[in-house]
Amino acid sequence: DGSAGNTATLVSKPLSYDGPNPNFVPNDPMFSDQWHYDNSGQTSGTIDADIDLPEAWNTQMGSEQVIVAIIDGGIDVAHEDLQANMWVNLIEENGSPGVDDDGNGFIDDIHGYNFAENQGSISAHDHGTHVGGTVAAVSNNGIGVAGVAGGSGTGDGARLMSVQVFSNFGAGGFAESFAYAADNGA
Repeated sequence: DGSAGNTATLVSKPLSYDGPNPNFVPNDPMFSDQWHYDNSGQTSGTIDADIDLPEAWNTQMGSEQVIVAIIDGGIDVAHEDLQANMWVNLIEENGSPGVDDDGNGFIDDIHGYNFAENQGSISAHDHGTHVGGTVAAVSNNGIGVAGVAGGSGTGDGARLMSVQVFSNFGAGGFAESFAYAADNGA
């Protein structure tokens, strides 16, 4: 029903394919260190022992229509290489602090929910941020690394929903985290 921001609209759109882009190499300064994407032996490793990401990008580089829940430690939602690809619950973002504006049972869940601390505020965690970056750091923005589904640098990457189950203060909400993610479009 769209109660979690623009989720219903995002899920209902068909994915698009703009054609091959065989020469695409993102301008992210650490891309050459991401040997697991395209291994040319740059770290003395086995050439082509990688996921062939540049070849995959010929088919799809990411889509803002796809929401990926990172069920882990919290994502640093203000990280300069992740912020543009964060999922946003617009009803909560534009609502009243301390109120469950969208009626989904979770107060202030703007970028996801922190089940480990039972709050809408996500606590940045190194591992959750790293995993989020691997999935959808903004590619081709001249910052940091490229994400597998980070897009082409024009705001077209997959959206990251932070569903935090680990924090520096504890863990919890494992079963609920999957239901939350699915209920909110991931």
